[in-house]
Amino acid sequence: MAENSMKVLCVQGSPRKNGNTVKVLGWVEEELRFRGHYVEHIDIRDHKLEGCCGCYFCQINPDELECSRKDNGVRIFTKMKEADAVVYATPLYCWDFSSQMKPFIDRHVCLCTGAGDPEKYKSHVGNKPVALLVTAMGPDSEGNSDLIKEIFRRLSDYVSTNPVAELVVPNCTEPKDLGEEQRKMAVSFAQKIAS
Repeated sequence: MAENSMKVLCVQGSPRKNGNTVKVLGWVEEELRFRGHYVEHIDIRDHKLEGCCGCYFCQINPDELECSRKDNGVRIFTKMKEADAVVYATPLYCWDFSSQMKPFIDRHVCLCTGAGDPEKYKSHVGNKPVALLVTAMGPDSEGNSDLIKEIFRRLSDYVSTNPVAELVVPNCTEPKDLGEEQRKMAVSFAQKIAS
């Protein structure tokens, strides 16, 4: 990697292998690579993550990134910890992340310990730049995409990451209908992540 290049982890949460989110994220990843950055792509649907069970095993050892669930969760979170930036990509489902992404989002509790106590708080991903990419069938507006943005911001606050970009691509129907306008949005989004 070049001297100023970043390692960007893109976590993609669409249930469709070749859906709108995959296409737009592909343009983002292409632009990041063009700018000399290393991109790793993870499709959450390939990992069958279990939901958080609220056992707080992850809170026992503040210096360890742990979870009682025996799936790929800790492996993915370790990749997040090692990355220079993380992109969350999801279609908008019921004003929120897709159901494939939801266990991953809920399991973010293991990324920090001591929440609520400033003297004990520690994040494994503190100050890491993060970005949100959403594809939506409807508009980018209050009453449609405002809640997922707020969830993302609160999640970022909880684990002390640094939100650097948000993009909602509105009026998505089928990938074949996405064109130059959406590609330009994706390129601009990638540039914000890389700056």
